[in-house]
Order: sequence, then structure tokens, then C-alpha cells
Amino acid sequence: MAISHFLSYWRDLADIALAALLFWGILLWLRRTRAFFAFLGLAVLAAVYLFARQAQLNLTAWIFQGFSAVLLILIVVVFQEDLRRLLEQIGAWSAGKRGPLADADGAGNLVRAVWRMAQERTGALLVLPGKEPLERHLEGGVPLGGRVSEALLLSLFDPHSPGHDGAVLVEGDRVVRFGCHLPLSTNQAELGPGGTRHAAALGLAERTDALCLVVSEERGTVSVARDATLRRVRDADELAAVVTEFQAAAAAPETARGWRRLLAPAWPYGALALALASGLWFLLVPGASTVEAVRLAPVAVENLPVGYVLESVEPERVEVTVAGSRRAVYLSPPEAFKIRIDAFLAQLGRRTFQVTLDRVDLPPGIEVLGVSPSQVRISLRRPEEPPSAR
Repeated sequence: MAISHFLSYWRDLADIALAALLFWGILLWLRRTRAFFAFLGLAVLAAVYLFARQAQLNLTAWIFQGFSAVLLILIVVVFQEDLRRLLEQIGAWSAGKRGPLADADGAGNLVRAVWRMAQERTGALLVLPGKEPLERHLEGGVPLGGRVSEALLLSLFDPHSPGHDGAVLVEGDRVVRFGCHLPLSTNQAELGPGGTRHAAALGLAERTDALCLVVSEERGTVSVARDATLRRVRDADELAAVVTEFQAAAAAPETARGWRRLLAPAWPYGALALALASGLWFLLVPGASTVEAVRLAPVAVENLPVGYVLESVEPERVEVTVAGSRRAVYLSPPEAFKIRIDAFLAQLGRRTFQVTLDRVDLPPGIEVLGVSPSQVRISLRRPEEPPSAR
């Protein structure tokens, strides 16, 4: 028996822990999506459904069950892009995919070309892929495969070049494709005064882990888009540091240090996920096996003889051993447990009463296994008599 209780205890802990990890991953994913408020609305509807089911509001629960298929389709439609990216990330992580390897010469040529175009006010857009696939986000483009050089990049973005308005895809030390079209972002707050090139760079950074470099032909500035953010770099040294750090991170395998850096700012989400998992476990899991617990129940004396008042009850509370579902045992309020004593026979001088199991009031779904002590003693007196010394 002890071994079975021990295994049940650890199985329940593992159940909560795995659910908390799942919720944690969902919260971290939602933190990077633009559909957070849509998810919040769906969460409110789910909470209403759970409340209706637990409160046995049958009509409301039936209505929600009838629309469950519609809600599932709604979730797929609303989160289509985010769900696809999540599956791609899982696939990339499970396969241990790395970004293209880069060398110092290629990075240096890239930075010099970008900064020269900024000085000459030549508009440009370059894409450096990370670990996630980009194919479904790129439209058009001309395959190239040439080695990265300052001359090549300057020629590709020359205003007379047919592909200068598109993006150049750089993988490692190779220019894979030029003249590509990217999805545009609609986040005006993040874009600020940026134009179409900036919207394309931010649009791809919102959907993938790629790094996009943008040169503004109007202002002669260089901006980088990554992880759904767009910021301006001050000089060539800062741009070189950004490119080098990104290429090194994209080409390196995930390590324990990398995961710690990723999850370091996410501990509040972990605490919230643990609270959600624990709460849902208590609400939804009635328990694979019945649990036993001891609750203190107050003694309530009923049916006092006429002309007597109750002076004392010993003991005032009785330990009741109960069995039932975890939810019913642990979430039931204390006032739901009570011992009722019928004092009618006290008029014949009886002062000690047996606590029978049928006189124990319990919440629904719980049964009583035993009481301790099994007897209570009451003291009565007439109103005109002085209280006895205790």
C-alpha cells in the first residue's frame, strides 16, 4: 500500500511538471507572437467553459461543446502563421540544424559594402538566414551562388541593376539569390519613419530568426531587423559586431549555456505556467486513485431539551478520516465538514454520545472512513443555574 501511494504521488508530480513545461513553452511562444490578445480571448472562453462544466451549468457547457469544432478551426486560422513557425522551430531543433558557416573575410566584405552604400545613399536590403527555413517567405529572386565581395554587393544594388529593389540572400560566404521579395510588416510603431525596405526587413524578422540589414537611401543610415525588432546601428564597428555575433550563434549548436541565456528572462512565465498547471490539475483531474485525508470537523449539538442551555462540548472538534477525489477532499471548505449530535436524550441524564458515521456531514463525492474520538461529552445547565467552574 505504501509503495502504491508513493508511486501515485510521484506520478502526479510528474504530471504537473510536464503540463507546466508545456504551458511554459506556450507562454514563451506567445510572447513572440502578435496574436497574444486573440489567444487571451480564447483563454477567457475556455475558462468560461471549464467553469460551466464544473458548476454543472449543462446548457452553457453543451453550447460550448457544440462550438468546439468551430473554435478549433478558429485557432488554426488565427494562429496559422505562428503555428507553422513553431513546428518549423521544433523540426530545426530536433534535427540539430545549424545556420550556414561564415568566415571573417565574408563578414568583413559584407560590412564594408553595407557601410559604403550607406555613405553613398544607395538603398539595400540583405538577409542572413538563421536556423529556421526561409523558402516559404521568399518570392522571386535570381539564383547566383557568387562569393561575397564588396564589388559584387555594390553591383547588385546599383540603381541600374534589375534586382536592386529586392533583397539579397547571403548564406555563409555566398550570395545565394538576389532580387527576392519579402513579406511586409504592418507594425507601424516599430517601423517609425522607415520605408518599404524597412517594412520588408521587419516582416521577415517577425516570421523567422533571420537577420536583415537595411540601408536607407533617403537618410543614409543602416538598420538591423531581428526577432521582430528594428534598430539603427551607429557605425561600422557596431554593425560588424552584430553580424559576427549572429553568424556565430546561427552556426553553433544549442548548448546548456545557450538555453540558459534563452530562458533567463522567462522565469516569471515559468512561475505562471506552474500555477496554471497546478490549478488545472486540481480542477480537472479527479485522481486516478482515491485519496485519504484527515479533516477537523466541529461538533454541532442539536435538539437540546427544553429548559437547558449548552455549556460545553468536549472535544469541540473531531478528527474525521475521509476518502474521495483529490479535488473534493482538498478544495472543499472547512465549514462543509460537521458532526451532528442529537442531545434529545440528555433530558434523561445522558451526557456522553457516540459519534456515528451517519451523523457526519460531508461535501458531495466524499465518504467517511472513521472518526476519532468516537465519543463526545456535553455539559448542560438550566438558565437560572450559575455556570460550572471548568
